Amino acid sequence: MPALRVNPEMAQLLPLPEPGERWALFLDVDGTLVPIAATPEAARPEPALLPLLERLRRGCDEALALISGRSLASIDSLFAPLRLAAAGLHGWERRRPDGGLVRQQEPTGLLARLRPQLAAYASARPGLLLEDKGGSLALHYRQAPERGAALLRFVRRLAADEPEVHILRGRKVVELQPRGADKGMAIEAFLGEAPFTGRRPIFAGDDTTDEDGFAAVNALGGISLRVADAETRGRSSCARHTLAGTGELHRWLCGVAQRLEEGDRSQHSGTAGFHPALRQDAPQRSPGRR
Repeated sequence: MPALRVNPEMAQLLPLPEPGERWALFLDVDGTLVPIAATPEAARPEPALLPLLERLRRGCDEALALISGRSLASIDSLFAPLRLAAAGLHGWERRRPDGGLVRQQEPTGLLARLRPQLAAYASARPGLLLEDKGGSLALHYRQAPERGAALLRFVRRLAADEPEVHILRGRKVVELQPRGADKGMAIEAFLGEAPFTGRRPIFAGDDTTDEDGFAAVNALGGISLRVADAETRGRSSCARHTLAGTGELHRWLCGVAQRLEEGDRSQHSGTAGFHPALRQDAPQRSPGRR
């Protein structure tokens, strides 16, 4: 497959790193970097995506992280042999660039109580798929979209008896996860650590589960981008920029990589380079979120 090329018209419409800016890139996976597939296991990244992500990681001095509803193990399998900093399970588990792991603690027995009920519900209804991610349980209904409303009612009845569970609604999926993490909180946690500290946050996502991430980077003076397709185009979002599909995102990221590489060459040649320019007094999100 040919290498990705910069779209000049897109480069004029969407922001790119300016001299003096240091970016921290946070990227959702399914529906953003990789097209949505019938099942999570069927998803495949384009061959040109892996070298592009490596270029971006180098250009950001390692300040790039994947922010996904997948587990870290699933992320690594999808992008092998590339191994990036990442937040899995919507921020419930997180891996720093140096490989250090941070995991939230599951309330005792919460998922164990829910698992058999969800399994029985799915097995009795063709087209439903229960995905056990370890730290959350997801019921996919992409192959039986007519079951979505009834599935949501069932999950809400289960959750009514479990105050520590949080329901996440995604693209033809309903997920149950312990409270205490979301993608915005994961991004904020990365920004408090090297090499992300002091950089302008950029987050690209596609789904309702990415709205916490959009809100976080907006509050910090960053850039939020939503990847939309025919399924999601009509939804409201707090993202401030929209791209029409994963292909457009890839081409924009190619432009970002090129600009970062140009800035690196300028720095090494003694001309204007990149330096910490993000204001430290950027507004913070209000505390007390779930």
